[in-house]
Formats: sequence, structure tokens, C-alpha cells
Amino acid sequence: MWKNKTVSVVLTSYRERHSIKEIIDGFFDTGVVDEVVVVDNNAEEGSVEEIKKTRAKLFFEKQQGQGYALQRGMREAMGDYVILCEGDGTYNPRDIEKFLLYGADFPVVLGTRTNTSLIGPGSAMFFLRRIADVLEGKLIEVLFFANRLTDVGCTYKLLHKEIVSRLSTCWLKGDSHFVTEMTLQVVARHIPFVEIPVAFKKRVGVSFVTESLNNIIKWGIKLLFFILFFRIYWISNRGRDQK
Repeated sequence: MWKNKTVSVVLTSYRERHSIKEIIDGFFDTGVVDEVVVVDNNAEEGSVEEIKKTRAKLFFEKQQGQGYALQRGMREAMGDYVILCEGDGTYNPRDIEKFLLYGADFPVVLGTRTNTSLIGPGSAMFFLRRIADVLEGKLIEVLFFANRLTDVGCTYKLLHKEIVSRLSTCWLKGDSHFVTEMTLQVVARHIPFVEIPVAFKKRVGVSFVTESLNNIIKWGIKLLFFILFFRIYWISNRGRDQK
């Protein structure tokens, strides 16, 4: 609990068997987390056994995609504050206190992995990817007249429970681009938010998105087109979907 507000953490499980237990324990060790919700999204063998060694609540989402898993986790989370993160070791559970401090003043707090002082050796946030994230963030700023954005793909976020409820019927994506869609849905609706720097470390294991430079380039191009598509979608649905 944080200042009389309950705190839920949502994690997804797919290729995180060797790291997820440590991350779950790390969030509980902060002393401010009331529950950790883990959504098994057709995870690799052995993941369930690791999760069951902890106090986390385990749910299963058969529809494949990080977005679908995060959506399921947000539906199951009971906290006043809902924190989204990943169980692959790239993020530090102790950064949650930063989110909670800003969460007292903002209904949405977005993490950014682009602060070079907090990027660990061997992480997937190399120079070109960092530049691409910043440029795509600036594109969103221009298209939606938003305040400062430097990272469009950071999963580490805080949302007040009422924001989770408000956006629950708005989602368009269920794949890895869902993390960016969350930011787009927030800025398009002019929901107050702030972006804060978080530590970003080398992943435990291999991610499908970042396992090769070719995959990263494809992902970045698809993300660019999705941002432009969302802008067109938003204009086309003006007055119907902008609540």
C-alpha cells in the first residue's frame, strides 16, 4: 500500500522462466505492492512452476500477444494504482517508488528508457533504437499536441484504476504494439501524464522482437505505420470514440 492507496503490479509470462520469480519477489520486497498479477500467455515450459513459488496471482490468456496478456492483467488487477512491467529482468522493481510519487499528481505515469545514465551494459536500448524511440515520440507530440515524449515502447507504466476502466473498451491492438497504443490512447484523449526515466538492463533470455537487428528494424517500421494509422483512425472517429 502507498499512502492509503492499494498497488497492483501486472506482469506477462512468455519467455521469462529464468527471471520472473526474482522480479515478482523484487516487487513484493519493495513493501508497497499489495498484489502481483501474472498472466501466462502460452509461456515456455517451467514458467508456471516458477510463478507458483511466489505470492503472485496467476491467470492464463490463450489469445497470443503481449497486448492481450496486459489487457487481461489489467482486468484482474484490484489496486487503486495499476503498474505494468515485464518479468524479463530489464526493469528494476525498486523504480516503482518513482511511479508512485508522480502518480499522486498524474493519473498516468510513463517510463522512458532513453536516459543514457540509466541504460545498463548489454541492454537492447542501443544508440539507433534510442534515437528511433525519441523520434517516434516527437512524432506523437506533433500529431496530438502532446507534452514531452521520448520513448514509445516502454512497458513500465502506472495508471490509476479509473483510467484503466475508462480505456478498457478502447483497445485496438493485442500484439507488442499495444504498449505504444496505450500512450497514443492517453495523449489523444488529453489525459494528463508525465514521463519519468527508469533503469533499463540486459534481458534475461531472448526476446523475439530484439533477438536480431532485422526484427528490430521491422518492428520499428511497423510501429511508425501504426502511429500514423492511429492518427487517421482518431480523426475519422472524432466525436464517437473520443471520450
